[in-house]
Amino acid sequence: MNILLPGGSGQIGTLLARAFHEAGHEVVVLSRTPRPDPWRNVAWDARSAGAWVAELERADVVINLAGRSVNCRYTPANRALITSSRVDSTHILGQAITNASNPPRLWLQSSTATIYADRYDADNDEQSGILGSSSDPVPETWQFSHGVALAWEQAAQAIPLPQTRLVLLRSAMTMSPDRGGIFDTLLRMVRYGLGGSVGGGRQYVSWIHDQDFIRAIVWLIDQAELSGPINLAAPGPLPQAAFMQVLRAAWGIPLGLPATNWMAEIGALLLQTETELLLKSRRVTPGRLLQSGFQFGYATWAAAAQDLCQRWRTGAP
Repeated sequence: MNILLPGGSGQIGTLLARAFHEAGHEVVVLSRTPRPDPWRNVAWDARSAGAWVAELERADVVINLAGRSVNCRYTPANRALITSSRVDSTHILGQAITNASNPPRLWLQSSTATIYADRYDADNDEQSGILGSSSDPVPETWQFSHGVALAWEQAAQAIPLPQTRLVLLRSAMTMSPDRGGIFDTLLRMVRYGLGGSVGGGRQYVSWIHDQDFIRAIVWLIDQAELSGPINLAAPGPLPQAAFMQVLRAAWGIPLGLPATNWMAEIGALLLQTETELLLKSRRVTPGRLLQSGFQFGYATWAAAAQDLCQRWRTGAP
């Protein structure tokens, strides 16, 4: 297959590019700053048509991962960039697919599990999940994140695609041992003795092991009947306190200092990020994946954490 990865130079894009390249597929990454890789990199600005459009004529599958990192403070300038980098890139890519004489048969479009409500009482799957804010008041920054997620999906769904199947990837946190990723950050907290509960630890954590993420993408490529929103999350979300306890056990550290909400806010300010990642309850489950017959290699966090810690220690990808 020919795989086109707009915005594929980040952690998730690199995971996918490496996996498809090693499997013998042709991979092309669209990037604002092309770099030397085992696969081809082509320049684009994620806002306008250019020479990169020619790559669509050869692509079987497009996996759009473009979007500014949300690991920042939600200042007005950063909010504008977070929104425009997602909506504008989706819009121009969709226009290019529509205008292609030989459009790709499949467009996998990034979304996020953040589109679902902050929830404790039940799982959010694609059919019964609650979109947006719950009945309880939530911080304004969480409302912003939900608004971005909705606009992101709507930008893709608004484009006529008579020959291209569209799948919206509502992804939970993808856990991989790569340095600088979310797992690396959580493990650093554990190693420094800070891996306890945050804000009481009742909020649910949804996640997916990197190998299951890759396998799910391959599965979606092969399942021609699947379109629309798909939750990419392991079937076992668990409260944050239990999640960190399992990670500490996998690393071999019995205790971790807890943090209150105000301590988390101070830490987020010092790190120039937001507390949503730690405090919002993401109780997301993969209803449509399971119904389609997909089987997770790492359905429990205990098994996933053991594998990830071992690979982190050895430096294995």
